[in-house]
Amino acid sequence: MVAGSGASLPESMTAVVFDSPGAPDVLKAGTVPLPRLRPDDVLIKVAYAGVNRPDCLQRAGAYPPPPGASPLLGLEVSGEVVAVGSEVPRELVGQYVAALTPGGGYAEYCAAHWQHCLPVPEGMLLAEAAALPETLFTVWHNLFERGLARDGESVLIHGGTSGIGTMAIMLAKAFGMDVIVTCGDAAKCSAATRIGADLAINYREEDFVEAVMAHTGGKGVNVVLDMVSGDYVARNLKCMAEDGRHVTIAVLGGAKADINMAVVMMRRLTLTGSTLRPRTDAFKAALADEIADNAWPLFADGELSPVMDMTFPLAEAAAAHARMEAGEHIGKIVLEVAGG
Repeated sequence: MVAGSGASLPESMTAVVFDSPGAPDVLKAGTVPLPRLRPDDVLIKVAYAGVNRPDCLQRAGAYPPPPGASPLLGLEVSGEVVAVGSEVPRELVGQYVAALTPGGGYAEYCAAHWQHCLPVPEGMLLAEAAALPETLFTVWHNLFERGLARDGESVLIHGGTSGIGTMAIMLAKAFGMDVIVTCGDAAKCSAATRIGADLAINYREEDFVEAVMAHTGGKGVNVVLDMVSGDYVARNLKCMAEDGRHVTIAVLGGAKADINMAVVMMRRLTLTGSTLRPRTDAFKAALADEIADNAWPLFADGELSPVMDMTFPLAEAAAAHARMEAGEHIGKIVLEVAGG
């Protein structure tokens, strides 16, 4: 490991830990050893860490980290690179980055693969930088790579005001798509429309299948980005166009779906989905390269910026999780570690 010139790194650090799975209040501040770097890792002095739904699932005992990943929560951070592994370009030391990590973000220092980092441009707030990697990587891969979304098509996005939902709205509109979202109340529908959605449906008051079909003139949407699953899948298929693509990114409504496969055949539908965290370093590096070429410039030049909800101090991670699980947030929740 090569540290920055004159840098003196501590042997331990403050991190959010929990003794056993449970509700948000199991989270607490603790002292843990500094991460060990692999040859292709950087060590980031964390400014902010993003809060994501998988963090809540891991805390509850439902989403264990993949082999070799940090047991600490946190899948995205922003901050300064203060040390690098033996295979990493030395010039990264001292640079500010936003990084995707398989774990470890809720801490003063975090290790990440150097090719999973994106440079924080001048003028971008570090809080916003920390709110980008997890949702940006997830949406880019699932909407554009797996969902094959393209200019002129339409997309239905469930959970329109979540971190994933707001990112999907912005990217879909930036690439010329017609965007329909579902939300749980009128205020969230209004927020989704302000962010750029062409139609926001309050699913508690309106049948989203009927609304989608009315909006599309009976044609249906080309892509569905679904984080609900369960009984939503059969309903999603009813509002998809021929040759449509259904992309599952979470199963918040249940992991099993009962669908009519004859409809899939007759309408030539594609059902796919993915999870990002367990993918290989090489896959994530290739994904980061594609994002750096196609999407990151939109954020670097200020054309797009993440929708921010609330910022909590690292020590109040429990409150951040409670807010996320209550569904009160619009956009991204982040933890302030060192600020900046």
